[in-house]
Amino acid sequence: MKNKKIIIIAGPTAVGKTALSVSLAKRINGEIISADSMQIYKQMDIGTAKVTASESSGITHHMIDIVSPQDDFTVADYANLAREKIEDILSRGKVPIVVGGTGLYINSIVFEMDFNNSAPDSGIRNQYNTILLEQGSEYLYSILAKKNPEAANSIHPNNTKRVIRALEILDSKDDFSNFENAQSKYSKYDSKIYILSLERSILYNRINSRVDTMINNGLVDEVKDLLSKGLTNQHQSMKAIGYRQIISYLTNDLSLDDAVDLIKRDSRRYAKRQFTWFKKYKDAKWLDVESQDIEKLTEQILNDYNKS
Repeated sequence: MKNKKIIIIAGPTAVGKTALSVSLAKRINGEIISADSMQIYKQMDIGTAKVTASESSGITHHMIDIVSPQDDFTVADYANLAREKIEDILSRGKVPIVVGGTGLYINSIVFEMDFNNSAPDSGIRNQYNTILLEQGSEYLYSILAKKNPEAANSIHPNNTKRVIRALEILDSKDDFSNFENAQSKYSKYDSKIYILSLERSILYNRINSRVDTMINNGLVDEVKDLLSKGLTNQHQSMKAIGYRQIISYLTNDLSLDDAVDLIKRDSRRYAKRQFTWFKKYKDAKWLDVESQDIEKLTEQILNDYNKS
């Protein structure tokens, strides 16, 4: 029987997850566990919109600044560490609040995941690794989207290892249900899931404004500093939205204006994919952040959480 209750606040980028989660944590004696695949990296603050000291208001945040940007970090790595944090928070009588927009990270908490049922095929994998090197991650992802749109919606385009693994399974004519049904078994946690939503045009305006703020706050210098430490566009961390476009600007492949426009466009597209992903959570409650202020949203979650 599940008796380990946790709260999950998810939603697209720039929807307002941070402010609501901090408000809730204050009221419910909670600690926050980030579910953001880029905020795990150290030295990447501006482009990942990490919570600031003032925004955190003294609430403990976990799973932020835990990995060097030179290192790869898998969903399995996240699941193992995040579950340790959940158990620790529960053991101290507090409420774990998982907050973020990386669908696979959230899945790894909500479900028992296993993506390793199919045997690897090195020939197919090498073929797609060559495509990745020669034509880039966007083209690679477009192949998956054409072959199996549902699979593409379940994987972040920058996670090229996962994209190639999915293509490998598809091309080997294995039963792709092994991959799709990785979330078929619920984990031991009683997860109360709340998805934040906002009318698209308003959300897209927020995204555009956030990107402008990142540029004004020094994103270009942040990327320059990372490159000076030996990072390249081949590192997993540097394939993130914002970082890869600024690298293209710094290597004279794009003007700064074009790079900024691409960051905005790719961020909007990512938000759209996030909406699609979170619609899969049948038991989730959707909250319209435009129609209610943070205090009312906090009360709504508290009332729902305490009823169950």
